[in-house]
Amino acid sequence: MSILNQGWSRRRLLKTTAIAGAALAAPAIWTPSRAEGKRIVVRDDGGIYTKAYGAVFYGPFQEATGIEVVGVQANAEPTAQIRSMVDAGAYTWDMAKISQPAILMLTSGDKKYLEPHGLESDPVIATMPKQYMSEYGVGNNVYTTVLAYRSDAFEGREAPKSWADFFNVEGFEGRRALRKHPFDTIEQALLADGVATKDVYPCDIDRAFKKLDTIKQNIDVFWTSGAQVEQMLTSGEVDLIPTWVSRAQSARAGGAPVEIVWDQNIWGLDSWSILAGTPNADACREFIKFASDAKRQAALMEYFAAGVTQPAAFDLIDPKVAQDSPTFPKNIESGVQIDAKYWLDNQAAVIERYNSWLLT
Repeated sequence: MSILNQGWSRRRLLKTTAIAGAALAAPAIWTPSRAEGKRIVVRDDGGIYTKAYGAVFYGPFQEATGIEVVGVQANAEPTAQIRSMVDAGAYTWDMAKISQPAILMLTSGDKKYLEPHGLESDPVIATMPKQYMSEYGVGNNVYTTVLAYRSDAFEGREAPKSWADFFNVEGFEGRRALRKHPFDTIEQALLADGVATKDVYPCDIDRAFKKLDTIKQNIDVFWTSGAQVEQMLTSGEVDLIPTWVSRAQSARAGGAPVEIVWDQNIWGLDSWSILAGTPNADACREFIKFASDAKRQAALMEYFAAGVTQPAAFDLIDPKVAQDSPTFPKNIESGVQIDAKYWLDNQAAVIERYNSWLLT
């Protein structure tokens, strides 16, 4: 996808750096009296996220600082909307919860559509593992793809424990579904074929499709949405399915006998990112620091199995509940981090090949 090649001026860059430095140097910039009338608008994912963030982040932040936070739902990857706002200098949002690929798309060209947050030295942010940080984003949630299965389909026999088991149609009989998209699917095929987690990237595409060929005729459904996955797991339409863990957890919470295989989960990161040029950038920085506190992240687990990015949050989460988090130490250690740069560079060609494979 093309990115406009219009760079920042040296004056604007120096001004932005100075503002970020001032925000970090002042110990208490935002107080209710000084922030009166201030408001920031945050793009989030809507649904349970807006509800949870409103209760844990937005409302408490306004109470503590006087700065109103408004959560707005938007497209999963709203890169075009962000470019339009920054190019026009008209900000419907001030910051956004977006993925690593989206961050790369918005910052890979000469013109940067996101603001460097400059919070690396902040005491709260500094405790966050580097794998959850970038120059243009502070990690707020890890999402992951896992193998889920119906336990009632495997009563009295061995249940699947790996991607290799998912591809072993004779040893683990059952109705199968696969995502109608190469993201994560390519990685699953390589892991099933014996590729070590550290060697998944760059992906051997020929090897992945050769492995996919071995299972294609045994796929009953190629799924296209999380809602479809949840419905199939709940109804028992499928027995084994690679899916976003939140959908498997939701089906299980609804009473479906669903189990999750965490080994070799494939995970990615959503981050708080500030739109370049927004006049409310400093208020956004204060919000990011507020929302990155371990106690506040832990509180998210009351609403959904959050992939918290502060390890100290697990000291405050019930151990039984913590095991459902993508960043629970055992889960994250056995996972594979999605290489956002690889997919940014290769997605067009791989998607075209995958779509052709589906038709043959």
